[in-house]
This record gives sequence, structure tokens and C-alpha cells, in this order.
Amino acid sequence: MPFFHVQEAVAPPDASSPSFTNHGLLQVHVTSILNNFPIRDARVTIKTPGSDGKVVEQLTTDSSGQTQEVSLPAPAESISLDAAQATDTRPYAEYDLTIEAPGYEPLSISGTEILSGSTALQPAAMTPENEGLPPEDSVVIPDHTLYGIYPPKIAEPEIKPVNESGEIVLSRVVVPETIVVHDGAPTDRSASNYYVPYRDYIKNVASSEIYSTWPESTILANVLAIMSFTLNRVYTEFYRNQGYDFTITSSTAFDHKWIYGRNIFQSISLIVDEVFDNYLSRPEVRQPILTQYCDGKRVQCPNWMTQWGSCSLGEQGYSAIQILRHFYGDSIYINTAEQISGIPASWPGNNLSIGSSGPKVRQLQEQLDAIATVYAAIPRVSIDGIYGPATARSVSAFQSVFGLPETGIVDFRTWYRISHIYVSVTRIAELNG
Repeated sequence: MPFFHVQEAVAPPDASSPSFTNHGLLQVHVTSILNNFPIRDARVTIKTPGSDGKVVEQLTTDSSGQTQEVSLPAPAESISLDAAQATDTRPYAEYDLTIEAPGYEPLSISGTEILSGSTALQPAAMTPENEGLPPEDSVVIPDHTLYGIYPPKIAEPEIKPVNESGEIVLSRVVVPETIVVHDGAPTDRSASNYYVPYRDYIKNVASSEIYSTWPESTILANVLAIMSFTLNRVYTEFYRNQGYDFTITSSTAFDHKWIYGRNIFQSISLIVDEVFDNYLSRPEVRQPILTQYCDGKRVQCPNWMTQWGSCSLGEQGYSAIQILRHFYGDSIYINTAEQISGIPASWPGNNLSIGSSGPKVRQLQEQLDAIATVYAAIPRVSIDGIYGPATARSVSAFQSVFGLPETGIVDFRTWYRISHIYVSVTRIAELNG
């Protein structure tokens, strides 16, 4: 079992400063908590933190429920790449948001994080008035785990026994549609449970535990570790076998830090969309590996990955698998889940573009056209099974709305993002219909 050394916890100083010379981008996406539909003409007020915060920007959402990207002052990017600096100086700026829209309860969000050179994506789910629903609680985003003080991970075996009496495990590795997150320690009965789409959960955790400014290979290595850990909890039904009614917790002592309502970062989101069906394996082991890690600055954990160590290796040119093998050994490798739950149709195995035709194109068009009825910026398409210029324009518009490269080509990442949005806007609408 790894030996952990925890340095003395000292509360980090306040790094808020009016003299930030760098900038990061922020886009706010406002939807109804009732059906996930976008809210047009919502007013978003951005302030500096605190009760006496100054208004920095006021924005209005478009037909997709999104604000324009706005540039906001932030600390130098170099701080977030230096473990010594980033432990003592907050490497990101914080802003407070107020969102107002006719027919909806106002929503406040405190602590949206802005990193230099990165695009922050802030979700805002608003509660309709006169629907008998309790108003949405204010969202408070606490310190990032690499800056604030959080309990270190309690060590566990990386491979769980599967032959204990009464233990149930899945017969194959499946990417779940949702993760049930217990927002506290396992034994905290007062903590709420949240049903979170799997990819949204991974994006949230990665944005809470690493910095989007880090090298792409480092982000990928950490995302793979987070996904493998999460799928181990799913595969072994770890908490349900102990009588709990959730998949995972938000406690860093037991699992990963998940923060309700926090902003994510576009660079992390794109990587998760590209690899969300992957996990880490060892030879002759069926279950995903419980890939545990620590920060490597305040806490040391031999034989586990350290987050700051992975950043350093990425800066030295290591690939994601080289980073992972450096920490977890040469026998670790990347595997692919056998099934993805909750999707209408699986990835066709090749890109769809102008000239493509057949059932997969028809499925794509059906989903895209349904999304276009909710997101007016996306042109409607004819459902004919032929990928022509009109379908390409609709795909390109979808990619623009949802932060993907605007290629007009449906690759793996675009296919599953379309499926994800299609499910979110049609299933809830059906339930409320």
C-alpha cells in the first residue's frame, strides 16, 4: 500500500487582484431545469467576487441559450504550470454571475473559474416560475482541488476482488448513461444524490482536479485515469454492494471531486468527447483499473500518478500512455468499453461527410432535425439518408453551438455529442409531455 506524506495544511492566501494582465474566455449556457431547453434573452451579469463586487460585463443569451464569449482578466498562465507558484497563488480568477430571464427564478453562481488562455463554459439551469418547483439553490464553486485544502485519497487496492459472497459485478465493461453522485462522504445521509450524464461527470471532475492550461497529453492521461477509476466503481458496483444507492461520491478521500453547477473548460470537454469510451486495463484483468492519484505537491503517493508530475512529463513531450506507464507501470494499457448505454445508435465506425448515404446518415439526420427544433441556430434537415450540403451545413452549425471544430463532418466526437444532446432534449420533453 502506498505511503502518504501530507504536508502541513496552510490555508491559501486570497489571490484575487485587480491587476491581472492576462485573459481567459467565458461563455454561459442557460437552459431550463425542467426540460434542458435553451433560454433565449436571459441577462447574465458578471461581477468581481464579494458583496461589493464590480460589474465587469452584462451579456444576453441567443437562440441557443448561449452568451457570446467574453474575455475576462486572469492571472498569468505560467502560474498554473508551476506547482510551487500555484500552491501559494491562485492561478485562476474567480467571478460571480447573476442570471435573470422572464418567467424564471433568478440564479446566482459564485466562483466561476477563469484560466488564462482557456475557454470556460458555465452551465446555468434555471427554474421556471409558477411550476411548483423549489427555486434552484445558488451555485457556489469552491476552490480548485490543486489550490484549496481537501482530504487526500484513502488508499485502496487497484483491483477489486470479485468472488466475495454476495458481490455482484457486471459481465462486461459498459459506459453508463448516468452516474449517481453522492455529494459528500459515503456515510453522510444528509448529502444529496445527483443523476449526472457520464460524460458531464467526467468533464466536471477533470475541470475540478486538473488545469486546462496543462499539455494535451497530460490532460488526456488524467482524463483516462478519472474514467478508469469511475468505471471501476460502476463495474464492481462498489457502493451498491455496501447497501448504498449511489455510484460514487464527491469526497476526495474516497473518490473524485465533483462540484454541482461548476464551469468546465472547453479543452477538457473536447478530449473527454474524443475518448469517453476508453479506460485503463492490465493483462488478464477484466475490470477497469482503480487508477488512484494525488497532487504530488501537498501529498506524495508512491506508485500512483501525481498530477503535478504528469504536468511536468507532458511538458517534456511524454505521450499520455507514457505518462501513465511512468506512474502505474509498463503493464497498463488503454482499453475500449464494449458498450455505451443510453444512445439511440452506435458510431458507424467511419466519418460521415458529403457523399455518405445509408441508414446511419438517416439516423444522424433524424437526431439533428429534432435538435434543430429546439436550437433555432441549427438549420432543419431533410431526412433522406443522403449526406448533402444541407446536412453538412446543419452539422457545422451544431458544432459551432456546442463548441466542436466546425468541419461539417461527423466524426466520433460529433456523432456522440449529437446523440447526447438529442437524448437530453427529447427524453425529458417526452417525460413532461
